[in-house]
Amino acid sequence: MRIGHGYDVHRLVPGRKLILGGVEIPYALGLDGHSDADVLLHAVMDALLGAAGLGDIGRLFPDTDEQYLGISSLVLLENVAARLEQAGYRLGNLDVTMIAQKPKLKDFVPEMVEMIARTLHTEPGRVNVKATTEEHLGFTGDGSGMACHAVCLLEEI
Repeated sequence: MRIGHGYDVHRLVPGRKLILGGVEIPYALGLDGHSDADVLLHAVMDALLGAAGLGDIGRLFPDTDEQYLGISSLVLLENVAARLEQAGYRLGNLDVTMIAQKPKLKDFVPEMVEMIARTLHTEPGRVNVKATTEEHLGFTGDGSGMACHAVCLLEEI
């Protein structure tokens, strides 16, 4: 068994869609980034890659490469899933903590879990997503950005 941790953060800006866990969330602001800036999936991918010793998303999908401009993070997660399988790993479990003052995310969590589980070729019971605020403290609390932590356990096939 191998354990991984991932963390990501993105600034909120006008004129972008808010995509979290592969789900479009209705909100006035979106996350700024080279890809779709899905901070949740970015943390998930880094946790998975770290556990498998396969680097990180910055190394595999650099923001200097135009082929990743505006790309869906679900496409990148599919790539990571294939790399894990090739390396001989399967997901034991994944636990994700999304940090955002607004909008409230609880109603979108079941769809996020379903999207992540489907993309990783596992059952939804192995994926847990939760959201919290930071009580108006820091950049996440003042609404200028969002952050996410993810931890995972990989098992050798």
